[in-house]
Amino acid sequence: MHLLIPAAGMGRRMGSDRNKLLLLVRSQPIISWTLKAAEAASLISWIGIIANPTDWQDLQTIIAKQKLTKPVELIEGGSTRQESVYNGLLALPSAAEQVLIHDGARCLATPDLFDACALSIRHHSGLIAAIPVKDTIKVVDENGIIQTTPDRRRLYAAQTPQGFDVKLLKQCHAEGVRQGWEVTDDAALFEKCGYSVAIVQGEETNLKVTTPQDLAIAEFILQEREWGVGSGE
Repeated sequence: MHLLIPAAGMGRRMGSDRNKLLLLVRSQPIISWTLKAAEAASLISWIGIIANPTDWQDLQTIIAKQKLTKPVELIEGGSTRQESVYNGLLALPSAAEQVLIHDGARCLATPDLFDACALSIRHHSGLIAAIPVKDTIKVVDENGIIQTTPDRRRLYAAQTPQGFDVKLLKQCHAEGVRQGWEVTDDAALFEKCGYSVAIVQGEETNLKVTTPQDLAIAEFILQEREWGVGSGE
């Protein structure tokens, strides 16, 4: 299974002037933990990191320290996540039929989750890891007035990895460029093109490290795993 890791973002909400994936969690860069999980996943065979060339030297150093056994390719990122993923899709080996896309900032995803998504994409053209929403969600208007309360039994919080048929996702990205669509994840492009997207049970600990508070939570979860307290489920 081929894996693309978008890693071209900056850490503005983190209060950082550099790529947040180079910030440290338990003395290792955030991206290192993502790569550890991908390396340990039995079904991942190739990894592409989509990043700005200014970060390539740092990333090459991290990759060398990880001593990964799987091939890793650096791919130039775009000005948006959507553009970066499209660049990644175009850089995939010609033999790639399915792909997993996983945000580098979700450094707590376990190898089991990667493998579950890699297995499931064999039976679906598109899927996402996701977890049921626990909170009651309110839809509000531009004035902050509640308009409706959706049934939370039908609501899921999207995570990554997200998996797709490569040919179809390339077509969706090309259509997105043509139509000027702006989306926050690849599943939304797939949906806009009329394709179905399945759910794979995600992990409660699979948070996206975005703020300093998230860094602290990630430190705690990784510490628990080292102590054998948490399973990541």
